[in-house]
Amino acid sequence: MHLIINYLINYAVASSTGVLGVLALLAWFLRRRFISNKNSPYQIIELFLKNHGHLAAKRYTYTQIIKATNSFKNKLGQGGYGSVYKGKLQDGSLVAVKILSESNGNGEEFINEVASISVTSHVNIVSLLGFCLEGSKRALIYDYMPNGSLEKFINEDKDPLKLSFPLSCNTIYNIAIGVARGLEYLHKGCNTKILHFDIKPHNILLDGDFCPKISDFGLAKVCPRKESIISLLGARGTAGYIAPEVFSRNFGSVSHKADVYSYGMMVLEMVGGKQNNNIVDVESSSEIYFPHWIYKRLEQNQVPGLRSFNNEFDKKIVQKMVIVSLWCIQTDPSHRPAMSKVVEMMEGSLESLQIAPKPFLSSPPRLDLQNLQIIILSHLKIRILQVYSTNDFC
Repeated sequence: MHLIINYLINYAVASSTGVLGVLALLAWFLRRRFISNKNSPYQIIELFLKNHGHLAAKRYTYTQIIKATNSFKNKLGQGGYGSVYKGKLQDGSLVAVKILSESNGNGEEFINEVASISVTSHVNIVSLLGFCLEGSKRALIYDYMPNGSLEKFINEDKDPLKLSFPLSCNTIYNIAIGVARGLEYLHKGCNTKILHFDIKPHNILLDGDFCPKISDFGLAKVCPRKESIISLLGARGTAGYIAPEVFSRNFGSVSHKADVYSYGMMVLEMVGGKQNNNIVDVESSSEIYFPHWIYKRLEQNQVPGLRSFNNEFDKKIVQKMVIVSLWCIQTDPSHRPAMSKVVEMMEGSLESLQIAPKPFLSSPPRLDLQNLQIIILSHLKIRILQVYSTNDFC
C-alpha cells in the first residue's frame, strides 16, 4: 500500500488540475487503511477514476469484455501482469485486451496505466481505448498491433515456426528512432514527466507499417516536471535492461536516465539478434560482458553488428546504433545522454559521433552464488551487472 501512497503524492505534485482530488483521495485512504481491507484496492481505483474523470478512457463492463474477446479464445501473450487477448469492439475495431491478474497487488499497475497513457498522445505511444473495473476484474483495452511485439523479430528462438522474413537494417533503425522519440516525449513532451522503467523488446509493439509503440506502463512513475531525481521504494524492471542505479544508490540517483540505459541495452539486442546466443562460443569464454565485446570490435575498426549487411549503408546504420547505445549504457547516469540527445545522435551523421568510454563493469570470478552480492545475469547472452539489496531504495 505504500506504493499507492507514494504514487498519489507524486501525482498530486505533478498535476495542477488534480491536486485537491488526489489529496482528498489520499486522506480518505489514510483514514480507511485498516477498514475493509478486502475491498480497499478496488475502492482506491474507483475513487481515483472518480476524481480524475478527465483522464479516464471509455469504461466497459466485464460482460462486454467477454463478448469482445469471444470468451478469451485468442490469446496474444502472457506476462507477470496477466494475459493479453485479441478482441473486436462493436464498431468492428480490432483491439488487444489486457486482463490483469487478480492477485496483482493493490491496483497500482492499473492506476499507473490509466493515469500515464491517458495523458499522452504520440505516434510512438500505444493508445488506451478503454478499461474495465468490476470488483477484482481489471482489464485495459488498446489498439491491436498486427505485427505484435518487437521481441519475436529480433529473437528467432521465440518463434518455433521461424519468421517469413527478417527485419531489414533500415527497418530496425527506424524502430530504434521511433522508440527514442516516444521516450523523449514521455520525458519532456507531455504535460507530466513519465518514466517507463520497463523498456524492452517485449514492450515495443509494431503496427502494420512497423511503426513502434511503447506499451505496458504498469511500472511507470509520473513525476513532477521540474524534478530530475526520483525516489523508489524498490527496484523495478526486467533483468537484462535495468540500470545499475535502480538496484543500488552507489551507482547514482534514479532519474529518466534509467530509461536511457534500458533503451541502449534494447538497441544492442536489436542489432545483435539471435546470434547473441553464440557470442560465448566465439570468444571461448563463459563470462563475457557483451558491451565489452562490441567495444573491442569498434577498437579494431570492425563492424560491431552481428546481422548480415546488404551494403555499406547498412554497415553505417549498425555502427551508428551501436555507438549511440554504448553512450546510453554508461554506468554513471550523468554520463548518459538525455533522450532528446539520443534522437539527435541517431538522426545525425556517423562521422559526428565519438565512441563512448568503455564500461568499467566486468564479470566477476566464478564464486559460490550464496556468497555473492554482485552477480551477472544473462538475457540472450547480454550480461549486465545487477546489485541485489534487501533494503528499499530512496
